[in-house]
Amino acid sequence: MCYANSSTSVNIDLAKRYQKVVPELIPDKPTFYASGFDHPNWRIITNDPKIQQMNWGLVPFWFKRQNRLDVSNKTLNARIETLEERSSFKHLWNRQHCLVPSTGFFDWQHQGKNRIPYFIRCKEHELFSLAGMYDTWMNPQTQTMEHTFTIVTCEANELMAEIHNVKKRMPLILTPELEADWLSGNFQWNLSKRISSDKLIAHTINKRLILSPQANSAEIHKEFMDDSQRQTNLFD
Repeated sequence: MCYANSSTSVNIDLAKRYQKVVPELIPDKPTFYASGFDHPNWRIITNDPKIQQMNWGLVPFWFKRQNRLDVSNKTLNARIETLEERSSFKHLWNRQHCLVPSTGFFDWQHQGKNRIPYFIRCKEHELFSLAGMYDTWMNPQTQTMEHTFTIVTCEANELMAEIHNVKKRMPLILTPELEADWLSGNFQWNLSKRISSDKLIAHTINKRLILSPQANSAEIHKEFMDDSQRQTNLFD
């Protein structure tokens, strides 16, 4: 799964990487740690010439209730194997795809009663793309249009199966060569398109920082291991 992400790139780097224009209203500040359950705004890449800002936790256009949390806590992720079946996502498949810029994401490993947090990033690309889909919802309370997104997940590779060792899932990481196909809706999924373990780096981090004011700081990315975190740098 992917319930926490980071994007430390500044706007000018995003504009250069994706060949997009950054609107002045989009904040230009790094995000070292963001939980999807806080529904943060994220800089999102679509086929539009401008970088978009959307809220994490997809609210489908047909949703009628005023409390968006009734659905958005359940749509942080979308399984690629069932996108064409789920009512929240099937109308978006091959139509409203997006790229979710990332400089590393977070996941938890279960060791008995302990949960060990990991930070995972790509070896070859400091800034990389997670596959996403987006929708636009009319908030009945404010009468405003809200743009929301979900991160697509797939079956875990060998490394991620060791980390996310219960459900064995991972975000669908798109290599630069696959980004255009995903955005165009011409993407045909198979496991050969899943990024391999040797393209990723993972290490344990300090779990105490996650719930502290230092969560959204560079400290959260540093390797850390205490007595309860005995495994680090899997497949290093």
